[in-house]
Amino acid sequence: MAFPRNQKLNLLRLTVLLIVALAGIKFIFRDSVTLELHKHISKDNDFWGKAGEEKEEAQPHSQALELSAVKIMGPKEDTKKQLSKDFSTTEMRLVHLDLKGAAPKVSYLEQVFPLLSKLGANGILVEYEDMFPFKGELETLKSPYAYSEDDVEKIQQLAALNQLEVVPLVQTFGHVEFILKHDKYRYLREVERFPNSLNPHVPDTLSLLKSILSQVMDKHRHSSWIHIGADEVFHLGEGMDSKNWISRSDGDVGKMYLNHIKEVVNFIVNQYKGLQVLMWDDMLRKISVGAIQESGIAKHASPVLWFYAPDFDTEQTGKFISKYADSGFKSVWFASAFKGTTGPAQAWTPLNYHLKNHLSWLKVIQAMSKFPFIKFQGIALTGWQRYDHYSVLCELLPVGIPSLAMCLQTLVNGGFTEATKKRILDMLGFQSINLEKSMCEGNGAFPGSEIYRMVEQINGQLKESIAKVLEEESAIKGWFSPYHRKHQFGNPRNLENFGTKVLKVHEDWENFIQNFRSQLESIYFPDTVEEWMEENVNPYMDRLREFVRDYREIIRLNAKPKAL
Repeated sequence: MAFPRNQKLNLLRLTVLLIVALAGIKFIFRDSVTLELHKHISKDNDFWGKAGEEKEEAQPHSQALELSAVKIMGPKEDTKKQLSKDFSTTEMRLVHLDLKGAAPKVSYLEQVFPLLSKLGANGILVEYEDMFPFKGELETLKSPYAYSEDDVEKIQQLAALNQLEVVPLVQTFGHVEFILKHDKYRYLREVERFPNSLNPHVPDTLSLLKSILSQVMDKHRHSSWIHIGADEVFHLGEGMDSKNWISRSDGDVGKMYLNHIKEVVNFIVNQYKGLQVLMWDDMLRKISVGAIQESGIAKHASPVLWFYAPDFDTEQTGKFISKYADSGFKSVWFASAFKGTTGPAQAWTPLNYHLKNHLSWLKVIQAMSKFPFIKFQGIALTGWQRYDHYSVLCELLPVGIPSLAMCLQTLVNGGFTEATKKRILDMLGFQSINLEKSMCEGNGAFPGSEIYRMVEQINGQLKESIAKVLEEESAIKGWFSPYHRKHQFGNPRNLENFGTKVLKVHEDWENFIQNFRSQLESIYFPDTVEEWMEENVNPYMDRLREFVRDYREIIRLNAKPKAL
């Protein structure tokens, strides 16, 4: 049917008005939804939480909208931000756990951590070395008894329960024998003959370190610091690549050292936002202030100034502190020692030696007001378990606990007073301390006190008692000489004059050693037990065992003619 012209125009106007109205309704609805959504998206920083602030828990009614907003924004950038904590007013006291030897089972650390906290520690410096559960291409680095990933997580949980900050230590230049001993990484040695130090000129060196650091730090996301070692880079500059670099660039070993450290530090701070870097200071001592400033490492790293002697030069230490302030470092750490610095095979901890070391450090700490441009952040009480990867074991941790208690409490209380001594005795379960003899009277009531007591007996009596019974008995010299034993020749009448006594000494020590081994096995892995016994027990017990074996054999022969 045909419509008049006016009707057609009216219908067209109505259609246009209807389209405009629908478009307006859609625009208004979209704006209201978008505005509500933008209210949440615009709080992006607050949503993820600012550094040092705790994020408020989302209310139930807004959770669905916030999740939608995250999806619209896309996945969060993978920046690996460390958990931020404020230590600006805290002086840290880290207890060093040197795990490259005699690494304790986690069950023992569970007993020890409460004691560390009670004694005044607020952190642990964990030097994993080959005890870390490396995986993938790095799996070859780990010990057969390395901790599992669950163990590493458990250690951190236990530390947190006892208010102990965990600071992992990863060597990144020197003291990397646990890496360079492997054929796979031999080509990364600075000097091919020695596994001590990395060659900083081979690109694979930095790639390897990045992989190691990443695996360690990805398991320590709550740590505020990482220690990169960097001490005692033996033979640096002696490799052919280093000599060529020095010749080409008119450089020196100090600059070469700083270039490598700068690469390591930059990787850490760029990969793990908020993570602070610590490094041993000894290699910096001979490097100029200008070179350190130029390297830029002072912006993100702090030197850890270490001296372990009882009467180190505190005046010289002050000069180093001033130098590091001039170099641009904002904070400085110190490092003392409670064990492991008085001999590579030391089995018993000299108490007075380590106490005096801490009293010297206390003087330095108390004088820090003289250095207003650099902040004292903390001290690491080192407890070395080996001098390096190839050396024998130093004092076991339970043996060093009385020294650690004295050193920590001295720092906490500003000196070693009678009141401090009484507090230590109460906490450890002793009656008295003899500093000169490095002896504690009483049974002890701390984790590992049984081992402490038994090592004391082994260290003080085993060698002497065996020597006495075998060397001072005239009947042995006259009727059971090495010649008699070699030719299986002896008279039972003469042998029985000393045999009963020797057999009793042997039986007593065998029973004691069996009990001692059980105590060790409750704390340590089999390789540690075997090594400690080989180094400290078997050299004396094997001599006694061989004597008893020969004695019984010759007695059994019943005075036969000597063997030819």
